[in-house]
Amino acid sequence: MKNESNLAQYQPAPYVELTHPEWSKNATIYEVNIRQYTEEGTFNAFAEHLPRLKALGVDILWLMPIHPIGEKNRKGGKGSYYAVKDYRAVNPEFGTLDDLKTLVKQAHDMNMYVILDWVANHSAWDNPLTETNPEWYTKDHNGNFQPTPWWDWSDIIDFDYNNPEMRQYMTDALKYWVEEADIDGYRADVAGFIPTSFWDNAREELDAIKPVFMLAEWDARDLHKKAFDMTYNWKLHDTMHEVAIGKKEGGAIYHHFAHSLSAWPENAMTMNFVDNHDKNSWEKTMFDRFGPYLNASIVLTATAEGMPLIYSGQEAGLDKVLAFFDKDKIEWREHPIADLYKTLFNLKHQNQALWNGNWGGKMIPVPNTAPNALFSFARQKNDDKIFVVINFSDQEQSATFNENVQWGSYTEWFRKDEVTISKDSSLTIEPYGYRVFVK
Repeated sequence: MKNESNLAQYQPAPYVELTHPEWSKNATIYEVNIRQYTEEGTFNAFAEHLPRLKALGVDILWLMPIHPIGEKNRKGGKGSYYAVKDYRAVNPEFGTLDDLKTLVKQAHDMNMYVILDWVANHSAWDNPLTETNPEWYTKDHNGNFQPTPWWDWSDIIDFDYNNPEMRQYMTDALKYWVEEADIDGYRADVAGFIPTSFWDNAREELDAIKPVFMLAEWDARDLHKKAFDMTYNWKLHDTMHEVAIGKKEGGAIYHHFAHSLSAWPENAMTMNFVDNHDKNSWEKTMFDRFGPYLNASIVLTATAEGMPLIYSGQEAGLDKVLAFFDKDKIEWREHPIADLYKTLFNLKHQNQALWNGNWGGKMIPVPNTAPNALFSFARQKNDDKIFVVINFSDQEQSATFNENVQWGSYTEWFRKDEVTISKDSSLTIEPYGYRVFVK
């Protein structure tokens, strides 16, 4: 006879225990660099761009840190957003608390959502907490405040998460902005430097106020269990970049997904990107990193499992490295990349195969006869399906496909051709080209 009391521990349960907010099911995300967005560099000036971003297909606005910036040991003329002087105040350069509230309400009225960039790991040297609660910080071997060890972050000092009062302070500060400004969640800076137990508890307390969306700047499986809806897909970016510079062949894209899709929790979301503030600031522009592979890489970020990100100015063809510690305004102009993202986001919103987490379809590999150049896969959910073929090489490629999931009648999303894919179908794709077949 089976021992039912012992058997219970072997019953499978969902690894991801949190519930994603319903509005995130087919969402896209956009990183907002307030300082560089307009000449004024304010919330109010940025708000004038909301209709354009809505038309582009943006759903979630991630605001880079909005707090006052430390002056002690400041880098550059204006300092780093990530050197926080006061966790419950607004950077006066951006406007007032009421201006932020107005921006959030305007976004909500347009069915958009706002998350704040949160710097929980460290503060500015002149944050008042250094005087009121110096025991909340780690110390070096001489007993002095210290930047996060081993990193060249001389403008910040490291918190000590072994202190329960410090944890409570930071959790209450997170709750403050949800309650006071009605924001919809957070992007957690260097989330993996902080104990997962802190984030697990913080998410529970935030969700008690309203359903929030949490993005971790990290890529660890356990962060998805209770705390974070989404983590960074750093490895996808790096793999696409290695292909673009000739370090790897296109087949490396297949191997990336073979590993990552097997290792990640089923209902987890990853954030896919070709650019963000770190890449642009420290590793050159998206054009420098991807060259002629840029558009193909963008298409993959928007059709693979995960949520696609746009960084401020990408849609205007951002072709310069924005200064990180000083004013360096984005030059706004019409650019084909905006049309590319708009076309892809339109598809994501309406085709359930491309939705996020368990709302969408899982990627199904479709092996082809040019595996070192062409990456091909399908996704399907209910009556919706896509079949994607991307040429990650500088040569024209022709191939047939050894699967059956892709069989069917489609419309190619960019060319609007009516196409039937069958057992013997062959496709020819130009260098750096792509096809997105939609059913």
